[in-house]
Amino acid sequence: MMNNDYSRRRFLQQAMLASAALATPGFLMARGMTAPRKIGANEKVNLAVIGIGNRGGEIIRELHKTGLANIVALCDVDMGAPHTLEIMKMFPDVPRFQDFRKMFDKMGKQIDAVSVGVPDFAHFPITMMAIGLGIHVYVEKPMARTFQEVELMMKAAAKNPKVVTQMGNQGHSEANYFQFKAWKEAGIIKDVTNITAHMNSPRRWHGWDTNIKSFPKAEPKPDTLDWDVWQMQTKGHEYNKDFVNGQWRCWFDFGMGALGDWGAHILDTAHQFLDLGLPTEVNPVKLTGHNNFFYPTSTTLSFKFPARQQMPAVEVMWYDGVDNLPPIPAGYGVSGLDPNIPPPSTGAIKPAKLNPGKIIYSKDLTFKGGSHASTLSIIPEEKAKEMAGKLPEVPKSPSNHYANFLLACKGQEKARSSFDIAGPLSQVFCLGVLAQWTGRKIEFDREKKIITNDKKANQLLVGPPPRKGWEQYYKV
Repeated sequence: MMNNDYSRRRFLQQAMLASAALATPGFLMARGMTAPRKIGANEKVNLAVIGIGNRGGEIIRELHKTGLANIVALCDVDMGAPHTLEIMKMFPDVPRFQDFRKMFDKMGKQIDAVSVGVPDFAHFPITMMAIGLGIHVYVEKPMARTFQEVELMMKAAAKNPKVVTQMGNQGHSEANYFQFKAWKEAGIIKDVTNITAHMNSPRRWHGWDTNIKSFPKAEPKPDTLDWDVWQMQTKGHEYNKDFVNGQWRCWFDFGMGALGDWGAHILDTAHQFLDLGLPTEVNPVKLTGHNNFFYPTSTTLSFKFPARQQMPAVEVMWYDGVDNLPPIPAGYGVSGLDPNIPPPSTGAIKPAKLNPGKIIYSKDLTFKGGSHASTLSIIPEEKAKEMAGKLPEVPKSPSNHYANFLLACKGQEKARSSFDIAGPLSQVFCLGVLAQWTGRKIEFDREKKIITNDKKANQLLVGPPPRKGWEQYYKV
């Protein structure tokens, strides 16, 4: 019955979207899938940038710093807001847009690639339009907000394989990536059975009232902001300051919480090189402050991955929240707790703060590591000294993540975090978010890509229908 319900929902949705797409004018539907322009070896990549403030501005500066790109268009729904001014001053003569669709309609033939540095929920329509136009795409992590959106992005990329795609998890081009790859190939990392991932820094929504019964009340929007375009395909909300400028990450409707924010920086290499794929079960072990609107203040999730080829099954434990530190193994090092220290008179001793990172447990060795480019070390220290002479040489990265993308656009490198690699990783986080949102265990069929034990959660894989006028992006 669950499978039939899912099939019926998919059928009805696809029928609606197909008919809507046929009636929708515009550059994407008129041109269909277009091949990218061939960029000469000595040419720069003509780059449009969507999202020019905050994180989007940081991405632009890094891409520009490579010397491999010409910035040919700026786009932001809040063009002229204080956080956009620095990038506007850097590129005063570059055409400006508030609506990415108008930018692509007017300048699509002049754009080789686009960076997408906007909220999680807004990645999808921009990316789908770009791929359809044959425009290479650099999109921040996670790829999209819903499981189905990530699925469609992977399908679109596969349908137009000459388009270069790169998800912006920068560590995938730094020392962590090359070390993990070398250690896995040399048999140093093998027989992994458990991974602990942790991100225990304060988040924006910590301190909010978790007994919330509704979304915040409408407020006057800034004159610079196109609120209609900001919402993209989502079902619609009235403007409130707690929805924008990073606050979107707090809400189930818009963002992916701490897991979507940091998961790709912590688990990306383990996911790829251990070939984890999609889990069979996600269990919300702890959800402090659970509600229907924004993320828990503390979360512990258990992800179970089956045995793969010659590798054993793996359980990944995710911990976030300032009061939710993971268990620390003996010999962890300076961040560990010394059990011999008696508690002070004021109560139990507080554990030292852990930086975001991971602990990887295998049959013979235990590894600890941080996030992004941070490399792994073997613990305890005595074991690390014993293994020192057995470790392989780790090659240096030929390019950082931004240069890797632009060189891939020129055909000189292969993108290291292309959608076929980054998509399943992002879908892991989508499933984790559904466990946080529903508060219930998820049993997942990896082959059919459906949730088998929870009808509501299964429907949330797809999410609500898009707003009128945004349907065409859901057709591949």
